[in-house]
Amino acid sequence: MDTPKYILVDEPIPLVRRFTLNRPEKRNALSNALRAELYAGLEAADRDDTIRLMILRGAGSSFSSGYDLGSNTAEGQPWHTAGGDGNWPRHVVEGHFRVWDLRKPVIAQVHGYCLAGGSELATSCDLVYVAEDAQIGYPPVRLMSPPDMQYHPWLVGMRNAMELKLTGDAIDGAEAARMGFANRAWPAAELEARVLEIAARIAKIPSDLQQLNKRSVHRAMEVMGMRTALRAGTEIQALGFHTRSTQEYFKNFAKGVTHALNVRDAQFGDYRTKDKPAGD
Repeated sequence: MDTPKYILVDEPIPLVRRFTLNRPEKRNALSNALRAELYAGLEAADRDDTIRLMILRGAGSSFSSGYDLGSNTAEGQPWHTAGGDGNWPRHVVEGHFRVWDLRKPVIAQVHGYCLAGGSELATSCDLVYVAEDAQIGYPPVRLMSPPDMQYHPWLVGMRNAMELKLTGDAIDGAEAARMGFANRAWPAAELEARVLEIAARIAKIPSDLQQLNKRSVHRAMEVMGMRTALRAGTEIQALGFHTRSTQEYFKNFAKGVTHALNVRDAQFGDYRTKDKPAGD
C-alpha cells in the first residue's frame, strides 16, 4: 500500500492497527479517494499476521460528517459496482460487507459528528464505542432520500428506527448506546483510553478463533435476513432521487453544498444551522 494521503495509520498497542480519517477541515467527509485508502488499509491489516484487531476513528472535531457531497461519487469508486440506477447505494452496501466479512474485528471509535455516510461506516464495524456528546444522525432523509445503507431497524429496533428516519434528528452518544447503535458511551476525554483497553482484551484471543466468534454473530443476523434487507434497501434509496421533492431540493446545490445543507436543516434548527438566526 502506498503512503496514504487521507488517512493516518499507527499501531498504538501491540497487535492493533489504527486508522484515522484525516480530512479534519472537511469533518472527514468520505471522498472516494479516502475510502479507497481506508478499505485498502483494512484489507491489508486483515492479511497481516502481526495484527489481530483494527480501530477506526476520525481526526479533528468529528468522526465523519458523511459522504463528500462536493465530489462526483460515480468517479474513482474503490471497486467496481454495476452501473445504472442505484449504483451508489449498492456500492456503499458492498463496502459495508467488505468490513463485515473481514477475518478480524474492527472497532469504530466515534466522537463529534457521525452523520449520514459516517454513521454507515461506523455501523459496518463490529464494535462501536462513542463519546457521550457525539452527534449521530441521518439528516438526508429530510430532503434527499432514505439511507444508502438502511441499518436502523436492525440496530435500534422498529420504533426507534422509524422516529430517526421520519425526523432526521441526531441522537447523542449516550442515547446511541441506550438504543443499541453503540456498545457503550464514555466522556469524550476517556474515549480513546477506554477503546484501547477493550482492544487489548480482544487482541489476547488468536485470530483463527476470533474469526469464528465474529462469524457466529454475523451468520445469525444473516439467517434473519439482514444482508438481504440491506441490499433491498438500496432500491428504495434509488427511488428517493426520483421524487419531485428531491429533484427540487437538488437545485440548491447549484449555490454550493453549504447552502443546500442549510436549506435542509434551517427549519429544524440543528446540525450546521444550530444557533444561527432564522434565514442565515
